[in-house]
Amino acid sequence: MRAIQITEFGGPEVLRVAELPEPVAGPGQVLVDVRRAGVNYADTHTVEDSYLSRSSLPMVPGAEVAGRTGDGRRIVALTDNGGYAERAVVHEAMAHDVPEGVSDEQALALVVQGVTAWHLLRTSARLAEGESVVVHAAAGGTGSLAVQLARRFGAGRVIATASSKEKRDLALELGADVAVDAAPEGLKERLVEANGGRKVDVVLEMTGGPVFDASLAALAPFGRLVTYGMASRVPATAVRAEALMGRSRAVVGFWLAHCLGRPGMYREPLAELLALTADGSLKPQVGAVYPLEEAARAHADLRARRTVGKLALDTTR
Repeated sequence: MRAIQITEFGGPEVLRVAELPEPVAGPGQVLVDVRRAGVNYADTHTVEDSYLSRSSLPMVPGAEVAGRTGDGRRIVALTDNGGYAERAVVHEAMAHDVPEGVSDEQALALVVQGVTAWHLLRTSARLAEGESVVVHAAAGGTGSLAVQLARRFGAGRVIATASSKEKRDLALELGADVAVDAAPEGLKERLVEANGGRKVDVVLEMTGGPVFDASLAALAPFGRLVTYGMASRVPATAVRAEALMGRSRAVVGFWLAHCLGRPGMYREPLAELLALTADGSLKPQVGAVYPLEEAARAHADLRARRTVGKLALDTTR
């Protein structure tokens, strides 16, 4: 079968097409004929071995697939053996049937990014009715869903950040009350101004570095910053306990991997998100779909922030 395999760590250039043996499903597993493989920002870290968990070589990247099982079920799932391939093995517990009216790309947008957005707001931030929420990278896969879910979950004011006017306009279309430039310089002041001169209650942050620092400075007493990525690849300034105590602020980390295997933390949010998508209440933003052979271009575009919404690889071309 065709797959993307890496034999050395690095940037997009290490993603190469290879012919590999088909994986074999074991007990409790399902073999999937992959139609679309999801591309996440975390994949770029995995490929360069800078993610939270260490990678080993050789490796087929990719954490999510949409396709059909041997008995004809249409499913979306987290993978066991890497998703950038024509076939993948998944645990039955990680597979979910895709409802009618939901495309493969929409379903893929929900597996990691949708469930992450759900947990950022519900589990980590514990968003309360009427609170203000800042969503960084609001036109991206997770951010575009977080904007919609924050509104649905009762946020009083949704403040989006994005790097271009086009992306900020999209965030406004999705339900943000205001959208501001994501550049670190002056970011704290822009966030406070966007909230009517008041500091904010919740920030969903995945950039790191100076964006993290500015976001923390913009938090109101009892505010929560939820960090779930480091797209800038620049660490934030160390958070000091006395600085948190002095303003009664909280910093919460989130990694979806800790939800897997815990009752009620994966399948249930995913089922809710799929149902909302099927009835039109939630609109996952589908971005570019690349041929499998162009996985390197997908990673390059993602790292350069040239993309909007969910990216996918088409394994059928």
